Amino acid sequence: MKANDLRPGAAINLDGRLYVVTKFDFTKPGKGPAYVQVKLKDVKGGGYIERRFGSTDTVEGTTLDRRTCEYLYDDGQGHVFMDAETFDQMTIPYDVAGEAMLYLRPNSQATVLFHDENPLLIELPGSVELSVKECEPGVKGATVTNVMKEAIMETGLKTKVPDFIEAGETLRINTDDASYLGRSKA
Repeated sequence: MKANDLRPGAAINLDGRLYVVTKFDFTKPGKGPAYVQVKLKDVKGGGYIERRFGSTDTVEGTTLDRRTCEYLYDDGQGHVFMDAETFDQMTIPYDVAGEAMLYLRPNSQATVLFHDENPLLIELPGSVELSVKECEPGVKGATVTNVMKEAIMETGLKTKVPDFIEAGETLRINTDDASYLGRSKA
């Protein structure tokens, strides 16, 4: 496959190791050839590397099994997920789940990527809805200003929210950068 075709969630073999693309950035500078900058997660070692490929370079891709799973609970050894089609339960180790768990509350769905029946990575939707667990009290009239304060969400995620947000509210949070998108419509 061409490096230009890489996207987050794609798997490639590089230097004899299996990597999953976690970030992808295509750049076409004014001078010189276009290139692709990717952040790769090492499936076996768990570390991250960054690589730059020419947009026409060829990389060895591999297919991954994508399954919609529901997060159930933390069992002390990892996070238990249930396959939405087969209803099989599996425990995903903490190091595989990583920071994705800051965006998932029990009974929420995510896509889990598998290779040879081993979970590799949890793909999150573009945004999630989480409740504010705690934050500082707001200042009256703060709806007009652009003052932000830190809030701790129900999953432990820390994010910046507008000053008028109070504890107990449900918010939409961007999973790419943990930024506040707005109040939940529900």
